[in-house]
Amino acid sequence: MRMTFLIAPGLALAVAAAALAPAAMAQDYQALVAAPDRADADRQNDQKRHPAELLAFAGVKSGWKALDMGAGAGYSTELIARAVGPTGHVWGQNDREPEKFLARLKTQAMANVTQLVRPFDDPAPADVNNLDLVTFFNYYHDTTYMQVDRARMNKAILAALKPGGWLIVTDWSAKPEDGVAVGKTLHRIAEQSLRAEVEAAGFKFVADAQFLRHPEDTRETIIFKNPTPVDEFALKFQKPM
Repeated sequence: MRMTFLIAPGLALAVAAAALAPAAMAQDYQALVAAPDRADADRQNDQKRHPAELLAFAGVKSGWKALDMGAGAGYSTELIARAVGPTGHVWGQNDREPEKFLARLKTQAMANVTQLVRPFDDPAPADVNNLDLVTFFNYYHDTTYMQVDRARMNKAILAALKPGGWLIVTDWSAKPEDGVAVGKTLHRIAEQSLRAEVEAAGFKFVADAQFLRHPEDTRETIIFKNPTPVDEFALKFQKPM
């Protein structure tokens, strides 16, 4: 059965978190986001990324092991690292070594983070396994025009997770008929196309969320020049037990 969660910033967050991961209620995601040592640039990014809602949707718990795919400069990697705490660990994967990620690694908030510079279709070494969570935020569309075997990538993500582990994917919405064809031109991907690829690897679709949605977006313009806030989808998948 498909579950849809209508989450507005600051509203119904506790309800969504309880529905998706009751044990995560001990996690104070709002407090994590409000931590005084977070960078000003990250706080600005929060306005469009809705990090507390996203952490609640993922149900991140203290002590978890997580892989952040397409970590970029490490904005989401740091948030997950704060959520899993000192007893957890996060690996941040990029296919190159961004200077901003290296700079962030030097901060105390990233003390429980390891950098992985690896291709997307081979994202983690064999000893990074039995993970609780893999996140893939706003980067899956890029793999559609890169030299990436996405079927292999999704199988590798599945293999890295423990049975019952979670995969959370967000990305910018394309029209259904555009499929994966506008990843390079518009930096978008059709939700159903992405979902079909992930499910083909063996994942079970669990839920979607609405806190990144902007129905006013026509999904016809490149995201960097969109006249309205860009519509995004958030999907939750699980590795079968």
